[in-house]
Amino acid sequence: MIPSVLPTYNRAPLNFVSGEGSWLVEADGRRFLDLGAGIAVNVLGHANPELVEALTKQANTLWHVSNLYHIGPQQELADKLVESTFADTVFFTNSGTEACELAVKMARKYHFDNGAPERTEIITFDGSFHGRSSAGIAAAGSEKMTAGFGPLLPGFVHLPFADHDALAEAAKSPSVGAIMVEPVQGEGGIRPLPDADLKAMRDLCDAHGLLLILDEVQCGVGRTGKLFAHEWAGITPDIMMVAKGIGGGFSLGAVLATENAAKGMTAGTHGSTYGGNPLACAVGCKVMDIVAEPAFIAEVNRKAGLFRQKLEGLIASHPDVFEEVRGTGLMLGLKCKAVNTDIVTAGYANNLLTVPAADNVIRLLPPLNITDAEIDEALTRLEKAATQITQPA
Repeated sequence: MIPSVLPTYNRAPLNFVSGEGSWLVEADGRRFLDLGAGIAVNVLGHANPELVEALTKQANTLWHVSNLYHIGPQQELADKLVESTFADTVFFTNSGTEACELAVKMARKYHFDNGAPERTEIITFDGSFHGRSSAGIAAAGSEKMTAGFGPLLPGFVHLPFADHDALAEAAKSPSVGAIMVEPVQGEGGIRPLPDADLKAMRDLCDAHGLLLILDEVQCGVGRTGKLFAHEWAGITPDIMMVAKGIGGGFSLGAVLATENAAKGMTAGTHGSTYGGNPLACAVGCKVMDIVAEPAFIAEVNRKAGLFRQKLEGLIASHPDVFEEVRGTGLMLGLKCKAVNTDIVTAGYANNLLTVPAADNVIRLLPPLNITDAEIDEALTRLEKAATQITQPA
């Protein structure tokens, strides 16, 4: 008999009932150190008092009115994002998947309105993840994502990751209108795109009249030690997808765009019942107030350096378990020699939460305000998990 919750997840046997900061409490009372943060979502930890206050204050006044009317917190958050980024305009969604849908529509509408309706194809890359909607799985293109869900939405050109020659050739096609890429692949195994490659993509887009779409759903909002990951390369996109961290744990996503890229999206071309609702945007405003501060970002980078140094020591101590550390900021991955899911499971036994990814990687995506003492504790627990892998009971 099918369970009442559709069984699309292979869930761990854990049931968390409360959380505080970098910690989660299981129903049986065990405390787990959370290095997953809801898959890069809880950037300020669990039950952050400033976010709780912002949400509670808004909940006591107004929850939902719909986008038929002006929404004060939505305007405030849009202004903060425009002030802090390349963007001229923002559309709010509830998730990264919804942001992907709009980004695809926006790019195609741009070329349609420019008199080039044939420019519908969007270049994407192996190992990518852009959500699980029809457009998202078609964009990723992997058999794991698409098997059984055909016919797939057409209009995506799949290229090898970081293959500039293949990209330069594909960009010449008169049917291509955009390039869509994650500056750091998350689900794909914490694979950062080299800065030089991202700069080359920007140059190709400018040379061929393409739009550059960045998917910063997982790597954005301070995660890599910049407010958004593309800042490391010194370039700007035309369209950017954001979610996860922007709501600090509350469902919120956004598409940021330049005025030029967004010019086709006029009244009636897109909508969302819940997108940009007062509750989500009130929380998002507080997240931006905290995370966009230079001092906060500086602390992310300091902690990232500390964490990475300790992880290098862990690898040296357990060369049969781990191969390398990759990533940027507090978006880190341990490439494993042992089976990554075995290490995740060993972590559970040591009250530690990590997240598996492709390429036999475990992701370490802690709250951005994790403390130095908690980083030390994380290494202690990772050490125990690695020892259990090599010396099973």
